[in-house]
Amino acid sequence: MTRRGLFITFEGSDGSGKSTQMKLLVERLKMLGLPVTENQEPGGTQIGRQIRRIMLDPAHEEMSPMTELLLMFASRAQAAAEIIVPALERGEIVVSDRFTDSTLAYQGEARGLGFETVLQAHRLALGSLLPDLTVCINIDVEAGLARAHERNSEDESEARLDRQRLDFHHRVSAGYRRIAQREPGRFRLVDGAGSREEVAERVWAEISPLLSERA
Repeated sequence: MTRRGLFITFEGSDGSGKSTQMKLLVERLKMLGLPVTENQEPGGTQIGRQIRRIMLDPAHEEMSPMTELLLMFASRAQAAAEIIVPALERGEIVVSDRFTDSTLAYQGEARGLGFETVLQAHRLALGSLLPDLTVCINIDVEAGLARAHERNSEDESEARLDRQRLDFHHRVSAGYRRIAQREPGRFRLVDGAGSREEVAERVWAEISPLLSERA
């Protein structure tokens, strides 16, 4: 790698399969001998994991949209300081499960706080730190929720957002499409239909040109 490392993020509505696709990409990059650091938002650090527990606990139904936003950026600022920026400075590829685009879609669009409020918080917490490329796994909202509910059937400790009304999740999906329209060079919608291997090849088709440019 030349210059600073490469920052890649994965996005998608609940049950989209983004975490699975991120793991498959990380495995592929490691097989190629590339240095990779993983992150999860919220939750990539010890502080972030405590924030994740608070934010996603279904018992916290009273949580306001602004509280959600501030908790997300508290976790993200810690991950940036502890994980992301140091790894980029070492020239590594950082792959993160969610980043600020999630907050744009969930709190900015679905909760109605607005994109500019989210972007102001980003500038305050993270300055100019942005992904080089974002892959958003795009699937049918109802199909994704069915997956998410199945995933949480045995452990509902992180099901608070999954339990939101269907129209909330449709607004999240609309928020991601809006980001794609605003930033088509960075933010790529990838069809999530088909087997995980088929989706992985679509993801690789978006990422491999960037790796070639950086080599």
